[in-house]
Amino acid sequence: MIKHIVFWKFADLADGHSKAENIERVEKSLLALKDSIPELLEIEVGHDFNGSPAAFDLSLYTVFASKEDLDTYQVHPEHEKVKALVGAVTSDRGVVDYEV
Repeated sequence: MIKHIVFWKFADLADGHSKAENIERVEKSLLALKDSIPELLEIEVGHDFNGSPAAFDLSLYTVFASKEDLDTYQVHPEHEKVKALVGAVTSDRGVVDYEV
């Protein structure tokens, strides 16, 4: 199994929307991927509640059966659309991929 975890910090205002609005937009877009990408076995999106300056605002946890399935997900047209939105509204990103 492959775990793909991503963290983002959001800009205070971007793409004509507030930080909170953009977090909601991205969350909905990410969760919708489950219906479009069969290789995506599990998906979970979480908001930070701590508010620490060191904290990221939103996290994505996903599970795939193989590295090849992760690769398929990465270039899927629906994922590309979400990546474009995320790129327009975030200021920082962290990612880790690992196998269990």
